[in-house]
Amino acid sequence: MADLVSHPDEVKVVSRRFGQGAADIDRYLQLDGYKAVQKALAMQPDAIVNLVKDSGLRGRGGAGFNTGMKWSFVPKQSAKPKYILCNGDESEPGTCKDRLIFEHDPHAVIEGVVIAGIATGAHAGYIYVRGEYRYLLEIMQKAIRDAYAKGFLGKNIFGSGYDFEVYWHGGAGAYEVGEESALMESLEGKRGIPRIRPPFPAVVGLWGGPTVINNAETLASVPHILLGGAEWYAKLGPPKNGGTRLFA
Repeated sequence: MADLVSHPDEVKVVSRRFGQGAADIDRYLQLDGYKAVQKALAMQPDAIVNLVKDSGLRGRGGAGFNTGMKWSFVPKQSAKPKYILCNGDESEPGTCKDRLIFEHDPHAVIEGVVIAGIATGAHAGYIYVRGEYRYLLEIMQKAIRDAYAKGFLGKNIFGSGYDFEVYWHGGAGAYEVGEESALMESLEGKRGIPRIRPPFPAVVGLWGGPTVINNAETLASVPHILLGGAEWYAKLGPPKNGGTRLFA
């Protein structure tokens, strides 16, 4: 288990549940867990996309692209299923921020995946965990099972009539799979090598369907935006780059 070190000037957003036992679903619920999904289910998809766009949340995996804008590229109508793919294959030397999220707040990732699905019309999400993080797979598996048991995943989530499935996948330790198109190749059971683009994943992604690919920290930030609002989140960061970042 990772040691947690605080700084006197830090503003906790993604890390606010760290060290509070939030990997347990009942404890997560005590800490406002899954309230954001319920709010999202009562909103129009475009309203969710615009909220995330206005928050200034940018991709936390390195590219820094506006998250809401990325979601808006997914076509509203598609002959093929749409997917949400959480990239938790952090393989850069010395990086371990996503590991902390998976360990201490896995339900925040799940909640972010579901909200992204509601916003884009997807009904399935995949959480890809770095191959070296074997002990985290057990934590994520349990979190997903518990969410299904509560009726937060699967058919008719929260009695809303909306269906959403979440699956986990463990990598095999390949550095290159951190690139989003290589990640999709790996998830499809192929060699994890990058695809030629265009087409881009938002239009042609997993199994040929429109796919949103976001970093684990990005998705874990989304529930906080739904509950706190775009203006609040935007003010936590510099102009056009809202929110906080994890340093690990």
